[in-house]
Amino acid sequence: MQLTFSRRSKPDFQSEFLATILKANTDPKLVTFAGGNPNSESFPVAEMNAAADIVLRENGVMALQYSSTQGYLPLRQYIADRYRFSDLTVDPSEVIITNGSQQALDLFSAMMIDSGDCVLVESPTYLAALQTLHLYSPEIIPVPLHEDGIDVDALQQIVDEKRPKFIYLIPNFQNPTGLSYTEEVRARASEVFRGRNILVLEDNPYGELRFQGEPAHSFGWYLGEQCCMLGTFSKIISPGMRIGWIVCKQKELLEKMLTYKATLDLHTNIFGQMVMHRYLMDNNLDTHLTEARKLYKHKAEHMISCIEKYFPAECQCTHPGGGMFLWVTLPDGIRGVDVQNESITWGFPVCAGDPFFEYERNVPHLRLNFSNGTDEQIDNGMRVVGEIIRELMEKG
Repeated sequence: MQLTFSRRSKPDFQSEFLATILKANTDPKLVTFAGGNPNSESFPVAEMNAAADIVLRENGVMALQYSSTQGYLPLRQYIADRYRFSDLTVDPSEVIITNGSQQALDLFSAMMIDSGDCVLVESPTYLAALQTLHLYSPEIIPVPLHEDGIDVDALQQIVDEKRPKFIYLIPNFQNPTGLSYTEEVRARASEVFRGRNILVLEDNPYGELRFQGEPAHSFGWYLGEQCCMLGTFSKIISPGMRIGWIVCKQKELLEKMLTYKATLDLHTNIFGQMVMHRYLMDNNLDTHLTEARKLYKHKAEHMISCIEKYFPAECQCTHPGGGMFLWVTLPDGIRGVDVQNESITWGFPVCAGDPFFEYERNVPHLRLNFSNGTDEQIDNGMRVVGEIIRELMEKG
């Protein structure tokens, strides 16, 4: 039998790299710095066990039955209330619980993109976001990213010329670079968007993992209903539970996303939602985050010190104030892909910068995940990667 697959099913450039990353994450023989794994030391295993026991004992029938597409109301209320810490007013009716923020990105894209529509992204940007966007065949226009955030002058020019439908941004501890937008850049970029038919899709999986500096305002604070906000418990509590959300103040768009979600999966795992809510009610999230931030601050500083110790002086890396990643710029003539391929053979996989760009290839960049791994593993891994870079330099 000869099957004729859809164009949408054809793997894109990013999928090859994602498959490599996921395979490395599950191979016990490898110590990987290529993925985006939170440190397992931060997982509240005992507390989740207790929460699951209470949910099944007190609300077992509800936890095992079909539920609402929009999500468990008490959990949506908790999420809405937490936005108050960011000076934002969110109503639980504006929150959709999703299977991680990745599904939220897909719901939004499916409802907003027709083939050929213009969509803006940062350059570089999250590789799985590019994968999701590719499913709907838009024209993707990258906007350069600098140390202080998106290039606002380039943004202004592109918006004037291309009239995009929306822009996808990660302003806090960006994946892959670890960079954050300054308040000035957020304010200037918001003025570019204000009053135009452009939605801002703000992804914020790492904002609660700040271990240095002061937080800046969300684009939701600047733009109100013109901004949809993605969030997730994956990076701060548990990625395996796959609980994320989208805040959407555009009622018509929210209803369309709910209708589409109902056709995809009916609803996000209600048992997991109820266990997550019980955990949040019985434990102090800020206490948990305080410990996670201490751990990640130490891991980031340790990895940076190892890079300074083992990498050639020509290498540069970002110094993030939170999140899980840093971005290495390699010496002239050294390709991140070559470093990645060699690192896998030596048991310490890293991720080349290529899949984070829409068009650029053979780039001199690496993304490193500092949150996962022991200090000894980080030390050994950076030493090996440093040796690989030196050998590639010697080969010319």
